[in-house]
Amino acid sequence: MPLVHETDYGTPASTSETLVTLTIDGSQVTVPEGTSVMRASMDAGIEIPKLCATDMIDAFGSCRLCLVEIEGRAGLPASCTTPVAPGMVVSTQTNRLKDVRRGVMELYISDHPLDCLTCAANGDCELQDMAGAVGLRDVRYGYDGDNHVKARNNGDLNLKWAPKDESNPYFTFDPAKCIVCSRCVRACEEVQGTFALTIEGRGFDSRVSAGMHEDFVSSECVSCGACVQACPTATLIEKSVIEIGQPEHSVVTTCAYCGVGCSFKAEMRGEELVRMVPWKDGQANRGHSCVKGRFAYGYSSHKDRILNPMIREKITDPWREVTWDAAFAHVASEFRRIQYQYGRDSVGGITSSRCTNEETYLVQKLVRAGFRNNNVDTCARVCHSPTGYGLGQAFGTSAGTQNFDSVEKSDVVVIIGANPTDGHPVFASRLKKRLRQGAKLIVIDPRRIDIVRSPHVEASYHLPLKPGTNVAILTSLAHVIVTEGLFNEAFIRERCDWSEFEDWASFVADPHHSPEASEKFTGVPADLVRRAARLYATGGNGAIYYGLGVTEHSQGSTTVMAIANLAMVTGNIGRPGVGVNPLRGQNNVQGSCDMGSFPHELPGYRHISDDATRDIFEKLWGVKISNEPGLRIPNMLDAAVDGTFKGLYVQGEDILQSDPDTKHVAAGLAAMECVVVHDLFLNETANYAHVFLPGSSFLEKDGTFTNAERRINRVRKVMSPRNGYADWEVTQKMAQAMGLAWNYTHPSEIMDEIAATTPSFALVSYDYLDQVGSVQWPCNEAHPQGSPIMHVDGFVRGKGKFIRTEYVATDERTGPRFPLLLTTGRILSQYNVGAQTRRTENVVWHPEDRLEIHAHDAEQRGIRDGDWIKLMSRSGDTTLRALITDRVAPGVVYTTFHHPDTQANVITTDFSDWATNCPEYKVTAVQVSPSNGPTDWQRDYDEQARQSRRILSRLEPAE
Repeated sequence: MPLVHETDYGTPASTSETLVTLTIDGSQVTVPEGTSVMRASMDAGIEIPKLCATDMIDAFGSCRLCLVEIEGRAGLPASCTTPVAPGMVVSTQTNRLKDVRRGVMELYISDHPLDCLTCAANGDCELQDMAGAVGLRDVRYGYDGDNHVKARNNGDLNLKWAPKDESNPYFTFDPAKCIVCSRCVRACEEVQGTFALTIEGRGFDSRVSAGMHEDFVSSECVSCGACVQACPTATLIEKSVIEIGQPEHSVVTTCAYCGVGCSFKAEMRGEELVRMVPWKDGQANRGHSCVKGRFAYGYSSHKDRILNPMIREKITDPWREVTWDAAFAHVASEFRRIQYQYGRDSVGGITSSRCTNEETYLVQKLVRAGFRNNNVDTCARVCHSPTGYGLGQAFGTSAGTQNFDSVEKSDVVVIIGANPTDGHPVFASRLKKRLRQGAKLIVIDPRRIDIVRSPHVEASYHLPLKPGTNVAILTSLAHVIVTEGLFNEAFIRERCDWSEFEDWASFVADPHHSPEASEKFTGVPADLVRRAARLYATGGNGAIYYGLGVTEHSQGSTTVMAIANLAMVTGNIGRPGVGVNPLRGQNNVQGSCDMGSFPHELPGYRHISDDATRDIFEKLWGVKISNEPGLRIPNMLDAAVDGTFKGLYVQGEDILQSDPDTKHVAAGLAAMECVVVHDLFLNETANYAHVFLPGSSFLEKDGTFTNAERRINRVRKVMSPRNGYADWEVTQKMAQAMGLAWNYTHPSEIMDEIAATTPSFALVSYDYLDQVGSVQWPCNEAHPQGSPIMHVDGFVRGKGKFIRTEYVATDERTGPRFPLLLTTGRILSQYNVGAQTRRTENVVWHPEDRLEIHAHDAEQRGIRDGDWIKLMSRSGDTTLRALITDRVAPGVVYTTFHHPDTQANVITTDFSDWATNCPEYKVTAVQVSPSNGPTDWQRDYDEQARQSRRILSRLEPAE
């Protein structure tokens, strides 16, 4: 299996529809207008030498290696910066060009270390390749004199030399090998949009610098890897390549972190992963990456990983290792006993948004066909379940409307309750590029998130609303659009129910919903709201992107419907550049919902009560399926405390750390008699487990993930499962132990079953995905190429539905005891509960959760930056260190939830969305005070976790 080769065309492709024909080295070539001569040559199969050019960034023309001769023009223009013209005649290889190129290359090599045989880039060095391409055989200038290569010149300190920068945990920067091509600087600017790198000095004194002459880890660098990928030498190179050597084969797969769903080449030596390189043909990421996907894969081989099944009788007992067969037999026996003793509905399962579609499908199938109930739920319950409900009501389908490419056509972007630079950084880079090109930005968020103001990007309006008032602010935006006549009447009459619109319009037009009236709830100045509404309604293509700051509220579903109302009233649906776009948090949270992981829905979002849908699965599975919805996760925990729910299979989720009101979750788990945790590590939920089944990482399995834009991407196995089985095999063997006749031999067979039973997946197969790369559902006879844009000619439900969205204040209120409002979120370097990223070098950037607090609130409480503080709510308390900042307004505090020693969710309450039970993580009344150490709860929790993770030593066989 060879390395997956990607052609570098030198400059980006032109999007012009006008074609130009020219002649290159005697051959006619036809390309789009605006194409560079360099790229046109590559289209003709002619590779012009280059060093500063690469097709991920704009042409620069500094290396002078790609010079060509053009008939009728004087001099030697750079092919990368010269656009094609009709009738142009180009020569790429003449004696004059050969001499000039060799001379240029001699200058580069005269100031470059001659350690090619021991260099980590040996075999993957463009400088080395170009030296061979131009026929360089000697360096007439020699290697003495001024240089950047040697620490000393003739015994004297060489001030132009700089030592290696090893500060970044994932890559090294060696200035001695830098040719100052500026590719890294331009990649940081154009691709990532961070502007962390620059060229300092001039002429021969020029060098790459991170920040203000800082080391990489101290600078604004976000470690996305774009500079490393762009570097043509070993100046910037992965430490893993230095340690392991150059890869010898690669496999294209999909990242297992956030919902962007980036495609990567896993580059290997044997079964050892050398590096992850973003795949340029990946339609979600277009060759870009973030620190997690690019570098944070070390958790898959971390020493904490459990590789053998374990069981115990009580959660106070130490674990003991058993064989796989013994573990499966024990689970089957326990679940049968529990159902016999407590009834069929006394057990259930939780699917994983980190596992594949195929694995998730099998878990819900196990619950319905094996447990014979509908007690199945997924992590979307605590994140995007309101998206499913709200968009389903308004549009008729439970997913976002656009692909990520759509943002390139947006004129106005609204971000509400999302922090894309931290949560979805690759999409954020594409968004920032569009904003730098002139699109306008409106941010609705209690915090001043990074994208409000970052290099060359500034929001036109930031509406810093009070947490919990999303519905009020959105309804007031709609008020302005309706009362000022800014709505798209033609779109509404054609695509929506006009009578419902009239009812909704009369509702939002009421003065009670004006920005002036809403200001007392939201805290946002009315004039700011009015100007933002006018911009969204009249600024051209308007796109809305939202996240958990929308859904994780008591009115989460209402807020989603309010967002849908705004898109419909302005006609911003059904074409590129517009739409309603939920930014999904986990790699397959969209897929887990698609696969029927909710207790009321079968795969494809079809209600369990529908006889025709149940009949499809009953005939295929050979069982009778209950027509009654099962228990949601909160209901399972409540029933466990009540004594009626006793067994739970949890695949790849850590509900003890991720779900709200940690004490209640712990009480529910403790009341169960058989909790089966199927995961990579002994996570927090495993503290209350009786059976542990070791899981497999995304590198060790085949399957598919479905990202936030409904894109179904292949996951390909690059190494053997360290635990012996892929996760789908574990679930199948558990089903077989329970008497089910499952005999899948490959995940492709599971996808075939999904396609046969789920209309939106009807044409999806592994062969088709291998052929086209990826596809967005629905993919069926009506949409054989998939559906990049939804609702193009009409809504799935027929007519778009306008729904009244009355603001109802949450029951969680501030008061004298708890005067502050806590909201929670994520940070770039960490992911979800941190089980993966905390076991990588990413802890360099975020070793602990911190509480962001405004200086005014901190001063009132005698708190200084870095002090330990006690954070207390009606539910519980914890301690962590303070971070004084003006990102949050007075009266609001913020923290992340990545570290279990903080356990931020011991603070959050059990209030939830009225329609879906999605917890209200984003609004908790709290008090903050100085602290001298951990709370009693933290001490007790730490001791319980320590006791729970004991593993009996293996007994060695007697001789």
